[in-house]
Amino acid sequence: MMKKKIAILGSTGSIGKSLLDIVKKDKKNFEILLLTGHKNLRLLLNQVKFFDVKNIIITDQENYLRAKKILKKKKINIYNSFDKLNDIFRNKKIDYVMSSITSLNGLKPTINIIRFCKTIAIANKESIICAWDLIKKELKKFNTEFVPVDSEHFSIWSLLSNNNSKEIKKIYITASGGPFIDYKLTDFRKIKLKEALKHPNWSMGKKITIDSSTMMNKVFEVIETNRIFNIGYNKISILTHKKSYLHAIIEFNNGLIKSLVHETDMKIPIFNSLYRFHEKKYNLKNLDLDKMNNLDLRKIDTKKFPLVKILKNYPGYNSLFDTVLISCNDILVNLFLQKKISYTDLCKKLIKFSKMREFQKYKKIKPKNMSEIYNLSKYVSLKIQSMCV
Repeated sequence: MMKKKIAILGSTGSIGKSLLDIVKKDKKNFEILLLTGHKNLRLLLNQVKFFDVKNIIITDQENYLRAKKILKKKKINIYNSFDKLNDIFRNKKIDYVMSSITSLNGLKPTINIIRFCKTIAIANKESIICAWDLIKKELKKFNTEFVPVDSEHFSIWSLLSNNNSKEIKKIYITASGGPFIDYKLTDFRKIKLKEALKHPNWSMGKKITIDSSTMMNKVFEVIETNRIFNIGYNKISILTHKKSYLHAIIEFNNGLIKSLVHETDMKIPIFNSLYRFHEKKYNLKNLDLDKMNNLDLRKIDTKKFPLVKILKNYPGYNSLFDTVLISCNDILVNLFLQKKISYTDLCKKLIKFSKMREFQKYKKIKPKNMSEIYNLSKYVSLKIQSMCV
């Protein structure tokens, strides 16, 4: 079997590291053509050495210059811009790309690399939410297959199989509820940063852990479900499920109901996005009957998690308001991480800002290009920052 050629955008993050752990066990069947990083130069260089990678992109200028110096005697191409992708791939399509650069920083790399790959697995929710129409256009133009990597969306994608989305009656995605699922409503105003950063099930970065604690992460996942599967919000519901064992349920019009369970390990959807056309065994644990017998599925308490109400009048199509919401949340979470606003302030301000007339007008405007998204994000970020000082 020929080696499968792959590239990883954001190889030093949690998704990138998980993918490399999988590849490491089957190293002889893969050739990694490109790894990218930003700040964690030491880890990136270790990855490059172990997997004998000949192309790297380092977007942090200081680390780029350091890498050039460290690797000057090595036959490794070092770039500091995603504008150089054609120099790396030379208009040839590789087998698989993982796009896992976080925030809107991942948008340009995701869109630019689609033309160079047969399959792209996207773990960057900001790109999917803010620029789904632009991504779809590129996927169609270059005949590139898309695979979602979030456990919920990979589960829906897997459950659908050959079913048409029009045959769906209802989709349920699950939320662990984060660290505050059992808190009393009166305790929410006392929440401290260190408490919000303690997710009971998943080990994630600080930003997404806070989003999980406020349920904003689940709001984003509902929007992603709407975009990826072209399903109306009236057919998407969130259920809390503290054990994070069941990830999605689909009710079909023909009376069938399908659900998908797997351990709280992102390597499972990543593994399956990489090997889905090959018979490759994952080191599975036995079915956890204790968890299966105690799924404890419940509707979300919107008094505890008011951000879910943002979905009530949310556009069922890609608009520039997506960028407004992402950017507002990014700034407010960052202010909370810096202890400049409280946990309850984060939620109240996000709802307040999202309702501003100045921002609401963007619900009627569809993004035409990446520049519009980036320029609006910069404007909104500065506006929110100034209003919170």
